[in-house]
Amino acid sequence: MRLEIGDRAPAFTLLDQSGQSVRLKDFAGERVVLYFYPADDTPGCTTEACQFNDEMARFAGLGVKVVGISPDNGATHQRFIAKYGLTFTLLSDPERVVMTAYGAYGEKKLYGKTVTGVIRSTFVIGPTGRVEHAWYGVRANGHAARVLATLSD
Repeated sequence: MRLEIGDRAPAFTLLDQSGQSVRLKDFAGERVVLYFYPADDTPGCTTEACQFNDEMARFAGLGVKVVGISPDNGATHQRFIAKYGLTFTLLSDPERVVMTAYGAYGEKKLYGKTVTGVIRSTFVIGPTGRVEHAWYGVRANGHAARVLATLSD
């Protein structure tokens, strides 16, 4: 199932890199970028994370939080954050329940073959909990800038 603009964002509670529970409703009244990615410290995911990190001041200037979600555990997230100096929250979805609810897990093409896995996807969730923007199957390089440009319009 793919989410569309105007849909209510699926509620969730996941653990962050420190083992603390984070809920979607913790961001009520704020805009948040949720981006789903396959794995910490892989080439595309590192590019995407570092580009989001490079733009954090601009996201903050727009009043927007950024949160990354992958199947990786908190220890892996901590190493990824430390290695690249990431300044935003990473959440763990090892059972891929939240990814599935957002349409960010399922069949995709990888090197010409159909596989099941994480579909690199990004959502802007508005202050009322509704989807303001949704991107599926995104390319990692340059994506943070595209999200920022959309938010700046």
